[in-house]
Amino acid sequence: MSFSRVIAPSNEPSNAKLTAAMVGIGMRFAARGAVDPNIEDTLFFASVEAMERDDLRVLALVATWFGVHARWVNADRLTKLVETRGSLRVRALWSALAYWQGKDRRFVRLAAAYEGPRVDVPSSGSAFLIRKHGEDLRFKNGPLRVAANVLRDRPGDVLAPRELARRHRVYRARVQMGPSYRADAWAALEEESTLSAAELARRAYASFATAWQVRREFDILNGASSR
Repeated sequence: MSFSRVIAPSNEPSNAKLTAAMVGIGMRFAARGAVDPNIEDTLFFASVEAMERDDLRVLALVATWFGVHARWVNADRLTKLVETRGSLRVRALWSALAYWQGKDRRFVRLAAAYEGPRVDVPSSGSAFLIRKHGEDLRFKNGPLRVAANVLRDRPGDVLAPRELARRHRVYRARVQMGPSYRADAWAALEEESTLSAAELARRAYASFATAWQVRREFDILNGASSR
């Protein structure tokens, strides 16, 4: 049977599971965090909660988190999720965040994920708030139109990179190896060393070739260290 690459999770998480995942990637909610939740899945489903259900608190946390941790996001994986699963409002958000982080060329394709009129946040009353307070500078001239006083932006609302690297296995691997499918696969093997290449690819959303190579390298190093 040929290998079929997994692009996205099959189901949207419940509110409780999404909250736990958000805590697990370093967003400060008063809840127990999940262990090593997938970073891009969590960001994507949090953005759905923020944009489709007008949850401004979640939106504020997603924006703040991205501002702190964008360099360790797997841009290719996040872009694929947004392009294949994102609504127009969700695509507008990620396009806006990518424009904001425009110095990182990995996000060029994500910035182009939305083409259309500017999207107001919140969906009603934005014009009045912008006249009164001006625009949030993170989104000015981008796909989102957000008043300056709407989204709280405090770095303390998310874990700092050093602290998140201590708590999240995959994030730590990305700091060491770069934000790649290879890093995610390596972290998965550190957690469960008996995974086959096919299962490893599914866990890391990687190609079979990448998973097979990581599986091979992991076995070589384990063999060398056991001598």
